[in-house]
Amino acid sequence: MSAVITSASPENIQLRTAKPSFFGLVRGEFLKVMHQWSTWILLVMVIGVTVLPYIIETVRPRFKEAIASAPLVAYYDQMSIGLSVLRVFTGFFLLIVTARMIGQEYQLGTIRVLLSRGVGRLQLLFAKLLTMTIIALILLIAGVLVNFLLTILLIGGIAGNLNSFSTLTSQFWSDSGIFVLSILLNMGVSILLATAAAVIGRASVFGIAAALAFFPLDNFGTVIMLLANRVTGSDFWLSITAYFLGPNLNQMPAALMNNRVLTIGFGPLYNAGPGGTHGILVDGTHTLVVAAVYAAIFAAVAIWLTWKRDVKE
Repeated sequence: MSAVITSASPENIQLRTAKPSFFGLVRGEFLKVMHQWSTWILLVMVIGVTVLPYIIETVRPRFKEAIASAPLVAYYDQMSIGLSVLRVFTGFFLLIVTARMIGQEYQLGTIRVLLSRGVGRLQLLFAKLLTMTIIALILLIAGVLVNFLLTILLIGGIAGNLNSFSTLTSQFWSDSGIFVLSILLNMGVSILLATAAAVIGRASVFGIAAALAFFPLDNFGTVIMLLANRVTGSDFWLSITAYFLGPNLNQMPAALMNNRVLTIGFGPLYNAGPGGTHGILVDGTHTLVVAAVYAAIFAAVAIWLTWKRDVKE
């Protein structure tokens, strides 16, 4: 009787011990997102709502006269509307896609396969966050370019020329840049919120529902606080709204630019005096600090739970 002894080749040993690289994970997550029909449906929705305000503007009464008499005001209006819509609906897109990306790993059980191949839980989480950051940057750049192109087409089509572009000041371009940066911050907070929701619920349905419900409830909270103020007569209830995330994100562009632009959504409220006039309590720095604190909390929750909780599903 003879025994046959085989030895593993170096190639086989390497294949068995190899672990997916971090950027390999990022590439895989990006491809996974781009191959889902729901991603493209959401993108079509974002494009549609981006174009819609410009279509409506084509039938705006006396718009041509407004461009001729106060072109800078007209451009600020277009910038405010276009970028506000971009801020709201890209946030909506990122909330859904992020929560689904993370929640599905737990819901479908695929996270156990990845972990069994040597992928770290935090490594996987950070790969997903980097993937969503890249998608957000692409979305932002494309959205800004589309808004710029639509503005040119709108002004050129209504006025018959683009001579009004010469009235744009350095302040206008600076304000446009600040608005874009505020959208980028809004995107980052939206990604972290959806991440925290998905990690807490460990299911895409819970993550999407919780992420989408957060901002409407947060914004509607200003109405509740206003009613509480009227019932009790105490300004305490209005002062609380200064620390709501949604109202601060809504107010951020206007606060950073001294109200030279308009924004969509409720802002923080306060009682300005004996007449009970309500206005904006916060300034630009305050909105940035509030957003940063919420972002840090969302990130800490997601990282802590991912690191500490075992995967048993």
